[in-house]
Amino acid sequence: MPNTPKTPKTPAPPIQAPDTTVGIETLVAPGGELHQQASDEATQLTTNQGVPIADNQNSLKAGARGPVLLQDFILREKIMHFDHERIPERVVHARGSAAHGFFECLEDLSDITTADFLQRPGERIPVFTRFSTVAGNKGSMDLARDVRGFAVKFYTQQGNFDLVGNNIPVFFIQDAIKFPDLIHAAKQDPDREFPQAQTAHDTFWDYISLTPESMHMIMWIMSDRTIPRSYRMMEGFGVHTFRLVNAAGQSTFVKFHWRPKLNSQSVVWDEAVKINGADPDFHRRDLWEAIDTGDFPEWEFCLQTFTQDQADALPFDVLDPTKIIPEEVIPLRVVGRMVLDRNPDNFFAETEQVAYCASHVVPGIDFTNDPLLQGRLFSYQDTQLKRLGSPNFHQIPINQPKCPFHNLQRDGHMQMSVPKGQVNYEPSSLGEDIKRESQASGYRTFPNPESGEQLRVRPETFADHYTQARLFFKSQTEPEQNHIVSALIFELSRCNVPRVRQAVLSRLINIDETLAARVAAGLGVRDPIVPAPAPIPAGDMEPSPALSILAKAVPGLVGRKIGALVTDGVDDALLAELKAAVAAAGAKLAIIAPTITGVVTAGGELVPADFRVDGGPSVLFDAVAILPSDAGGAALAEEATAVNFVRDAFGHLKVIAYLPSAAPLFVKGGLSDANPDADAGLINLPVKAIGDFIAAAEGGRIWGREPLVRKVF
Repeated sequence: MPNTPKTPKTPAPPIQAPDTTVGIETLVAPGGELHQQASDEATQLTTNQGVPIADNQNSLKAGARGPVLLQDFILREKIMHFDHERIPERVVHARGSAAHGFFECLEDLSDITTADFLQRPGERIPVFTRFSTVAGNKGSMDLARDVRGFAVKFYTQQGNFDLVGNNIPVFFIQDAIKFPDLIHAAKQDPDREFPQAQTAHDTFWDYISLTPESMHMIMWIMSDRTIPRSYRMMEGFGVHTFRLVNAAGQSTFVKFHWRPKLNSQSVVWDEAVKINGADPDFHRRDLWEAIDTGDFPEWEFCLQTFTQDQADALPFDVLDPTKIIPEEVIPLRVVGRMVLDRNPDNFFAETEQVAYCASHVVPGIDFTNDPLLQGRLFSYQDTQLKRLGSPNFHQIPINQPKCPFHNLQRDGHMQMSVPKGQVNYEPSSLGEDIKRESQASGYRTFPNPESGEQLRVRPETFADHYTQARLFFKSQTEPEQNHIVSALIFELSRCNVPRVRQAVLSRLINIDETLAARVAAGLGVRDPIVPAPAPIPAGDMEPSPALSILAKAVPGLVGRKIGALVTDGVDDALLAELKAAVAAAGAKLAIIAPTITGVVTAGGELVPADFRVDGGPSVLFDAVAILPSDAGGAALAEEATAVNFVRDAFGHLKVIAYLPSAAPLFVKGGLSDANPDADAGLINLPVKAIGDFIAAAEGGRIWGREPLVRKVF
């Protein structure tokens, strides 16, 4: 779509219709956002200087779709204050894990960009990649239901490029001015400082119910995407539409994607809850151990590139960060790969002090007028200044470019270099060796024509909040749709205010009537659901299988973990066969035993244990084998942790290989009726073979078992 404004010279009246879902005067603007109105002077929102605010929903832009203006003092004050709320911990993305690695260019992209690291196939450059949760503090657990940060620092020969994204390609809000409100609503309540790393509370869902632009993101965060099995099995996205610029000055729009070599995989909710109790460091431990043992995580670097004409033809606005371009519409182009092959030497010096900034780009990569991106260009730099305490944060080793860097900036708190010479300005006739600009190779901003009045409005092309939310839900497989319903029921059940639950339902019904009815049934809501006003009713798009984890799942066990519960007297040959088969499939085998010392096999060999049974629950593994001796099976049945090992593996839909000696565990766990003839995930040894177990485990979870173990609304 062209970046010239689509509004008339005199903007349309900002109010379209009242929203009746709240007992406060609430108006709906043409862009679809809600504007709650103060009832008197005492409830008037103001700046810190007491200036009344007319619009707290939109940044000041040059035209409805134009760039955000630096003169927007309301935006700058609000973002600046938010950026400085916490020290020294990050306000968001506080809990993170990171690794060193390399990026390898696979294709010459000189036709669309001058970015140096995308010119020569086979050339590698260093990267430092940090994964994180968003809402929780540093001490929170890894398996919270949350968006995951996916930030990559490319150390290119033209400077550092920071691709600061998430594992979800859209976001909650369309304008950066709303980010402090979103995070305040999602974080702990300020009066009681809980709940930690959870969105299952009133303030978050109250905010969401009044922010219809968030409904597409809600479908994503209530899906299994927000409880990933591993950072190694997680997609990444740049979220926004960026520009690539070639040597001729021509612009191509681009969206950035990371696609994991091990494919996407998630856990189920009950499993996530139990993993948090068993190992709150599950993701960071998994990443560290994979790299430490040489199983280097790898991702494909993919681009969706499109022209202005293609953008104009799309039924949504490419500057809207709550929208995706389905891969079926514009396919991904694989142009590189990233391999993480070295763990940090010091967590604080590297993982904690690394400073990613959305504004860090290199020649050949430029921004668009996405109003969320425009705000990030200011916010990240400002945040690092406060968090790391100095304008010289770029001198910290993990943040330093690998190419030479030099300028005339001087002094400042924690200056770590020793600039020499008399001259610290230019132009200058006194210092022949001072650094000067380069018309030939310096960064050039794409000269996009801009015009328009200074306005606080949301473009009307941003007003469709439900079509892509419906697309996401409709594109999921049946188990995945069930999980979205269950997640919404769980989250809204933790809200104490009935109005909040009803208001969210009034948004969900605009996405899909059946979805809303199922959630209402799970909440026990019997009143009719009245749809909230929708400036643009949800349309139907062709389902996109690329949006589903299960629809594009590839069978395999590479990078996975198998747990074997054993006792003294375990069969030597069977255990050896299992070890060999697991290794051949590219997985790791962990031994779980009654003691950490291990077990003595029937042949007299000592097999060390990786976990004592109470420290190695089945939630830590992708599939399990139960291989006790006859006496060992009876003894394990007296241990609650061993019984739960089997019960949880069954309840979490995992493939289970077992010997007849495990029967007491099944009986004690209430699974005596489990039928291996009807359940492809129950591998009865020796009726079936270890090879059958591996083949079944490569297929993933047994989704057909799910209706037997939990209620599906």
